[in-house]
Amino acid sequence: MKTRSAKNKGKRLQNNVRDILLETFKNQLEEDDVKSTTMGESGEDIQLSPAARKLIPYAFECKNQEKLNIWGALEQAESNGEKGTPVLVFKRNRSKTYAVIEFKEFVDLIK
Repeated sequence: MKTRSAKNKGKRLQNNVRDILLETFKNQLEEDDVKSTTMGESGEDIQLSPAARKLIPYAFECKNQEKLNIWGALEQAESNGEKGTPVLVFKRNRSKTYAVIEFKEFVDLIK
């Protein structure tokens, strides 16, 4: 796959995550509160405004790849997680989208 195609594929997932977050919090957030970052930019893949960060305390790393190095992707998510709990969002062609968080965080969500 060409570099440009791979970046476009990743950008589609980022935009999908952004759109889902905006739809979920449509009554509390404005469209510019949740932004998809430019490909190649360091840091979180989904930028949240201070208002959005209060509702969504997570730092998103998005990967749309056929072969995912899960440990490398988690390390990248954790390095970007100083603003919130790191979340790795990933998918591949013709698959569902999944989110990975640290197990302790998952337990806190379900208790």
